[in-house]
Amino acid sequence: MVFVLHRTYFPEGTQGMVFLNGLFICYTIELPWIQNKANISCVPEGLYTLQKRYSNKFKHHLHLKNVVGRSLILIHPANDAKKELEGCIAPVSYHTGIGKGNSSRKALNKLTALVFPVLAKNTQVQLKITSSLSYFKN
Repeated sequence: MVFVLHRTYFPEGTQGMVFLNGLFICYTIELPWIQNKANISCVPEGLYTLQKRYSNKFKHHLHLKNVVGRSLILIHPANDAKKELEGCIAPVSYHTGIGKGNSSRKALNKLTALVFPVLAKNTQVQLKITSSLSYFKN
């Protein structure tokens, strides 16, 4: 199973949309691209394996494995990238501005409802991060 995160970059933040098999799942917000610098940049485009994770702060969420030059890159709830993210990805229900959104927990729950059952079957789930529209051509 491969989810696709299609991004648009802005100086103030990064906007995205997550798709599965061409179907829209949710929007995302991230920090701007700042050369993959830890804690202040969104992660590089690429293909990442997702892993289920739990913490007291975020409850059930996702972890992107093997992000080059980075560690503990998560998909967790947040509604304002600059105030709540340190290089992670936040699913949101709607974009309300650049790097801002709302109903993040609701969007995360929608995403994890699709991912967790597949992971429970020991099947790999990946996230392809891109800014190319090539995935629409299939």
